[in-house]
Amino acid sequence: MPMRLTDDLKDLASVPAFRSLLGVRLVSQTGDGMVQAGLATLFFFQPQNMTTASGVAAALVVMLLPFSIVGPFTGPFIDRWRRRQTLLYGNLARAGVIALTTLALRATGIGPAVYVLVLVALGINRFLLSVLSAGLPQIIDHRRLLTANSIVPTLGGAATAIGAVIGFVLRLALPAGTAQDTASLLTAMVLYVLAAGVVTRLGANQLGPDKPADDGLGAALAATAGDLANAVRYLVRRGTPGLALTTMALHRFVYGMQVITMILTARNLLAAPEDADTGLAIFATLMGAMVAGHGLAVVLTPLAHERVAPSTWIVMCLLGGSVGQLILVGTYQQALMTAGIFIFGVGVQGAKIAVDTIVQADTADAYRGRAFSIYDVLFNTAECVAAGVAVLVMPDVGWSRPVQVALVGFVWCVALTYRACVCALHDRPREVSGLPGLG
Repeated sequence: MPMRLTDDLKDLASVPAFRSLLGVRLVSQTGDGMVQAGLATLFFFQPQNMTTASGVAAALVVMLLPFSIVGPFTGPFIDRWRRRQTLLYGNLARAGVIALTTLALRATGIGPAVYVLVLVALGINRFLLSVLSAGLPQIIDHRRLLTANSIVPTLGGAATAIGAVIGFVLRLALPAGTAQDTASLLTAMVLYVLAAGVVTRLGANQLGPDKPADDGLGAALAATAGDLANAVRYLVRRGTPGLALTTMALHRFVYGMQVITMILTARNLLAAPEDADTGLAIFATLMGAMVAGHGLAVVLTPLAHERVAPSTWIVMCLLGGSVGQLILVGTYQQALMTAGIFIFGVGVQGAKIAVDTIVQADTADAYRGRAFSIYDVLFNTAECVAAGVAVLVMPDVGWSRPVQVALVGFVWCVALTYRACVCALHDRPREVSGLPGLG
């Protein structure tokens, strides 16, 4: 490993605040994995549930769309409230929501109350990930951002995967019934409380914002619409962060299509539809390949950063990841499909790391929280759009050669268009003035 990367890793590890922030992310995202495992088994891999493209798409939209609507209104609060306190109370709040979800499951089973509580819990999760991303540049210098963005989200993703694996193991080990359905959620609740404890190691002001507002909740709500409009104007005028966010959203649509393909193929094609446990095991294998690809991206991206700009790496990841998609064009055979998903996963995470870095480095702190809130909204909305498109074009068995061909062509168009737009900007953000908070 080149000396520069080694030095960056040593520098990051020597920063106590970075270690604490990483600890918060790892503990809480392990809890996220436990929650996701519980939801997957309850919503997708019960024998009677979600055997059609429309069923899977509907469940994904229910989980993603509400935060896509509410999400924009959270960004201004990230820029107004002390982020350390937001992480503390947010983790405690979602522990409480998961406790209520467990009680609702025991009392009524899967019903409206459970859906509402799940939506609230997932919304808090995405909000806190935005807070973590917005706070990171406050504790490390910009030269180390790409390395940090390689390590933090990818290790967080690995923690989510570990939590999901533990959740799946609990399902297999426990007897059918309430214990099996709620074990993952109860474990997640404990982990969220632990994450709140880790947050207390951070100083009250360490994560920013530099100028927190003290005008109260009502004033913040009243100012939200204007704050968001200013953020959109800022990102568009700035150029590079706006382009990166747009490219991420378009690629996330492709990711959403592939996740639905994986669920349905594992559920209905590679396993008998009535054999939900086998389908769950196959899906876990495919998602494991995706996560392994994310892990390789954490190694490749800092190495690439020593040779190419983040914008160039985005293009390379999109085109390189499409090689994995080409394997899916050819076959749904499980071993080859797993390999294709692995390659695609490298491209997905490598591009995301570079997008995170561009948004963090090229966005003023006064707008960074809103930028990451908009990031999350685009992130979720793209997957909702993918769910809607899947209903129209995807068979219930998941895999479709024409769909896979179309997705490859779409990725190539996105990559080449992004490259042309970045070249027109000479890969530099524009100066922006005349907006609030820019001095």
